[in-house]
Amino acid sequence: MKQVSGFYCVVLAIVVLMLSGCASTLSGESYSRDEARRPQQVQIGVVEFVRPVVIEGTKTPIGAGAGAIIGGIAGGAVGEGRGSAISSVLGSVAGGLAGAAVEEQTTKRQGVEVTVRLESGKVIAVVQEATPNETFTVGERVRVLSVGGATRVSH
Repeated sequence: MKQVSGFYCVVLAIVVLMLSGCASTLSGESYSRDEARRPQQVQIGVVEFVRPVVIEGTKTPIGAGAGAIIGGIAGGAVGEGRGSAISSVLGSVAGGLAGAAVEEQTTKRQGVEVTVRLESGKVIAVVQEATPNETFTVGERVRVLSVGGATRVSH
């Protein structure tokens, strides 16, 4: 029994690593393939306010599905006959809930909300993933770049 549960822990760890690898970055330094080589609208402004925020993790069926499969298999290894079937169903439900929670936690990111007063006088706020390479300070001149519906603040 201990060997079986150890195997499922390893499988769950692999799924978690796969999910974290699939998470796309939302930093100001990162562009999607669709945004590359496309003209961007550039506006200049001054940072008025900066605050840390949390960008919630993804909530796709992948985490819940993987958790349900692993939980169902692990639950099916408990008991015999009807008890095994009940354990399998309960394991699937618990695994699905756990898998969804693990996916959301694994893909959650630290972000920054940057409020910028543009040269036009308009004030906007942009939320993007926080990176050590790109920090913003109040009073700093920045570029606000927009392409394909995405906007980012950059130096």
